[in-house]
Amino acid sequence: MTLPYSEIVMEHFQNPRNVGRIEDPDAKAIEGSPACGDMVAVYLKVDEATHRIEDIKFESYGCASNIATGSIITELAKGKTIEEARDITWQEAADALGGLPPIKMHCSVLAVDGLQAAIQNYEERHGLVKEAIPTDEAEVRRRLKHVMNPQVGLDLIRTKLVQNVEIDAGTVRIHLDMPSEHQFANNIREEIVEKIEPLWDVQIVEVIFTT
Repeated sequence: MTLPYSEIVMEHFQNPRNVGRIEDPDAKAIEGSPACGDMVAVYLKVDEATHRIEDIKFESYGCASNIATGSIITELAKGKTIEEARDITWQEAADALGGLPPIKMHCSVLAVDGLQAAIQNYEERHGLVKEAIPTDEAEVRRRLKHVMNPQVGLDLIRTKLVQNVEIDAGTVRIHLDMPSEHQFANNIREEIVEKIEPLWDVQIVEVIFTT
């Protein structure tokens, strides 16, 4: 069955804007999972004085709708302040594309989630979080849902690799059911640190493997 994509969707799919990654970005985020079929990574460069998004790029793994929505989101956000970009909605993205098939509307949600997560990452890294809520285990585990186990394409929580989470005076210790010599151990450690370290009250992130 051929999905009824609009001409705008097809244009952004065939000629996506702002594709790629920013080296040394001010913020970045990844939403989705290859195992679910769609994933979007968003990278930001932000003017520290004005909070305006000077550059934004995305990487997309998935269908035409996923690529098109990633493209349109970067177009909508570029040049806006992070406060203005935060107000971009999935409906606005879908409307800018001339609509999406109902079965593909989740792609616009995923792209917006990626943008919002990147903005949150920027705010956390630059001390702009308005509600300084102490980090708890639930928040750590929520973030670990965005760290993939490359072996199976699912996150650490769903693959039950996380044995225990300890939080003590600014130190977060994460115990994994994985040997330290595993081929993906270093990659997973780096991703965990990247997701947990920006939290405002976290000073040290320790990843402890089974051996």
